[in-house]
Amino acid sequence: MCEYCGCQAVPAIAELTREHDEAVALISRTRTAHGANDVAAMANLARRIAEVLGPHTTVEEQGLFPALHDEFPDHLAALADQHRQIEHVLGEAADGTPADPAWPARLMATLHLLREHILAEQDGVFPAALSRLDPAQWEAVDAVRRNIEAGFSTQYRACPG
Repeated sequence: MCEYCGCQAVPAIAELTREHDEAVALISRTRTAHGANDVAAMANLARRIAEVLGPHTTVEEQGLFPALHDEFPDHLAALADQHRQIEHVLGEAADGTPADPAWPARLMATLHLLREHILAEQDGVFPAALSRLDPAQWEAVDAVRRNIEAGFSTQYRACPG
């Protein structure tokens, strides 16, 4: 992933990037399961992706995005909308393997969107944050992460199927 701007020297961005890398690895495994027509494995991997994205999305939406909102409101709104789309399809597997025969194709399309979304964040949002956030804003982002780790933040909002 992105390593050219130096933003990964910031611990908050390094952790978000690590989560992106984990999601991308799980996307690859999901593609393999899809190729084998293993819908149960796809559902399990969708739940694992959701576990990674839960805290990740919270840090972005409660910490990083508000700090950049004044300069990039439309772009950040579009990214937040994509979060909802991704959460919805991943959430369909929250309680097991979806019975809908169209779900595997929907999941694969969503994972393609997620991959593009990750690139947009790493090539756009993260470098923008590096150049624009001041120490107090980075502390606010870090506080969101600490709250998640302490169990005080909102849970991942998976769509109830």
